[in-house]
This record gives sequence, C-alpha cells and structure tokens, in this order.
Amino acid sequence: MRRYSPRVFSIASRFFRERATVEEAAQDVFLKAFTQLESYEGRGSMEGWLTRIATNTCLNMIRSAKRRPESSMSDLSDDENDWLDQKLTTVGGDMPSAEQDVIAADLAERLLGVLSPEDRLALTMIDGEDATVKEVAEATGWSESKVKVRAFRARRRVREAMERLLTHRKTGRELKLEGEGE
Repeated sequence: MRRYSPRVFSIASRFFRERATVEEAAQDVFLKAFTQLESYEGRGSMEGWLTRIATNTCLNMIRSAKRRPESSMSDLSDDENDWLDQKLTTVGGDMPSAEQDVIAADLAERLLGVLSPEDRLALTMIDGEDATVKEVAEATGWSESKVKVRAFRARRRVREAMERLLTHRKTGRELKLEGEGE
C-alpha cells in the first residue's frame, strides 16, 4: 500500500479538490484492491491494475454524486482575482513566486472543473503528467482514438472557459462555469 499510495492519491487528486474526498477515494481504492486481489492476473503491472481501479472508483464516485455543482467565477478569492489582473496587465518576464504558483494552480483547477471527469482525466494525464496516449488508454481501458478525442475536446473546453473568463474580466459581468460533462 505504501508503495502505491502516491500514485493512487495523485489520481484521486485529479478528480477531487477536497482533501477529505481524495482520502475517501484512496481508501475505497485500496479496499477494492484488497477484496479483489485474487482477480489480479499478473498480466500487467500492479501499478497499472491499481491505476485502473483508482480511475474507475473516482469516476463512479462522481457519477453517484449525479450533478457536479457549478462554479462561479465570482467565487474567486481576492488572491486569484489579483493574480488574474496581474497576468492580464503584465507582459511577462517575471518569475512567479511560490504563492503565485499556488494561485495559478487553483485557478487552473477551477478551469478544469468545466470538464467531464473522463475529459479531465485524459487531459491531466497527457498534458499534466506527460503520459502517452497509449498509457492513458491502458490505464482507462479506452481505445487510443477515444483518448485523443477526449484530450482534444478537453483542451477546447478549457480554452473556451478561459476566453469566457477573460471576457468576463473585461465586462465586469458575473460568469458561471458549469460542468459540461457528456
């Protein structure tokens, strides 16, 4: 369990923001792995098998919650608003501080929140962890073409959400980003 905990927590963190939910998901994953250990046939790696269980467990948790709550951009913290203002008015060149990195990561998480769990998984594995299309396909059980389509659609949705956010910042109107799951 200790050997695979970082991987399982990493997968759960892609799906959930709240630490308690991440821990609950990880606990469910290890419980399922323990109870289904006899079904592990040894054809692939143990890490791959656990990745598949973790992915399916997180997807099922989200599906059972039925509808993901919408996120309002008016819910951005003052730090997030300040960071966004700075990025909109600065022409780069400065190295971001650790605090700015945290704010940017939180804002990115909010933008990723517009994605379905499946699209978010594909995008974060490919663009965030540099996984290959083949690795994502093996971890999820999807075909390689499905992985490519999901990643393409996810990038487009995040880009559209960012464009709406930037338009919102210019007009001062409240913007709501809703989950656009399939």
